[in-house]
Amino acid sequence: MYPIILAIHNIVRWVVVILAILALVRAYVGWFGKRDWTEMDRRVGVFFSVSIDIQLLLGLLLYIFFSDITRSALRDFGAAMSNPGMRFFAIEHVFYMVLALVFAHLGSFLPKKATEAVSKHRRAAIWFTLAALMILLGIPWSRPLFPGLG
Repeated sequence: MYPIILAIHNIVRWVVVILAILALVRAYVGWFGKRDWTEMDRRVGVFFSVSIDIQLLLGLLLYIFFSDITRSALRDFGAAMSNPGMRFFAIEHVFYMVLALVFAHLGSFLPKKATEAVSKHRRAAIWFTLAALMILLGIPWSRPLFPGLG
C-alpha cells in the first residue's frame, strides 16, 4: 500500500505546484494590472487550497500509517533529530506543508473580505506567495522529482 499512496502523493504534488503557479499568476496579474476579481480567480484559489488539502491527507496517511522513515523517527526521536534526512521527514516537511495549507486557505478566504478588486488580488498574491514558498521549502529535493521515470 505504501508505494501506491506514495505514487499518488508524488502525482498530486505536481497538481499542487501547477495550481500554485496558476493562482500566483492570476493574483499578480490582477493586482498589478488592476483587473476585476472574477469567479475564475476565486475558483483557482479554491482549487489550489483543495489540492493542498488532498495532498496533506495523503501525506498524513504516509506519515502515520505507512512510512518506515517516520515510524523509526518517532521510535527514537533524539536520534532522528541528529539525522538531517529523518528530521526533514519527521518534522520539517510536515511543518512547511501545514503552513502552506494555512496560507493557501487564507489566500482563498481573505479576498472575500476585501471590497475592491485590487485589494482582493493583493491579498491572494501575498498569501499564495507565502504558501508557495512553504511548498518550495518543504519539497524533498533530494528525492527524484519524477519517480519511476528512469
